[in-house]
Amino acid sequence: MKYVPSFIIKILFTTVALWFILGMFYGVSLGDILLISFILSTVAYLGDAFILPNVSNFWATIGDFGLAFVGIYLLGLIFIDRNIQLADDSLLSGIVIAACEIFFHRYMKRNVIEYEENQEISRSITIPQHKLQPEISKELDEEE
Repeated sequence: MKYVPSFIIKILFTTVALWFILGMFYGVSLGDILLISFILSTVAYLGDAFILPNVSNFWATIGDFGLAFVGIYLLGLIFIDRNIQLADDSLLSGIVIAACEIFFHRYMKRNVIEYEENQEISRSITIPQHKLQPEISKELDEEE
């Protein structure tokens, strides 16, 4: 259940970044921005949910920058009908999204990933040390 609010946060900051750069500066329609933002956020969030626990914030941010740059460029070729400098726009959008991702990864590690790890720990069974005792027995394979 912790994944839904963080996914909404990711969609919101991606949409705002794309609207600010593509919408305000280059006149891309809000429908195209929302569609690109949803697709890009979904793919990036899957990476954040499964890859982020295994890598550092730096490498996750570099990966998100690359994904944002390539994703915005390719999705822009498909969805944006205007004649704009898509490579420059994708680069600038990727930089802004990567800057936001630094803070988002901290939020994910603190509120989502650690929450899941704490849930796994609480489900494990612990036996207190004073309840354990060594076993003493004769060897079964000895002949008498």
